[in-house]
Amino acid sequence: MRIQVEFLGLSRFTAGVKEITLDLEESTTFRDIVRLLATRYPAMIGNVIQPDGETLQYPNIFNLNAKRMIKADQMDESPSDGDRIILMSMSAGG
Repeated sequence: MRIQVEFLGLSRFTAGVKEITLDLEESTTFRDIVRLLATRYPAMIGNVIQPDGETLQYPNIFNLNAKRMIKADQMDESPSDGDRIILMSMSAGG
């Protein structure tokens, strides 16, 4: 599956890019995406991603398709092909 990840605020600053396209296995979870981002953008660890490398640091959150926030208990769910994930701070939302 192919998804888009857009970075806002601190995540954009630490990644140094506005957005990326990821080609992933169908079984990839949101937690797996956090792990991938931690590996690809280690500057996010401690700022956007917890030191464990698999949990978003509060108040950062995934927004799926500009429709719903992915809560901590939903991180083991999977996105779908064509989804757009926005990595943002809840304090930046409106």
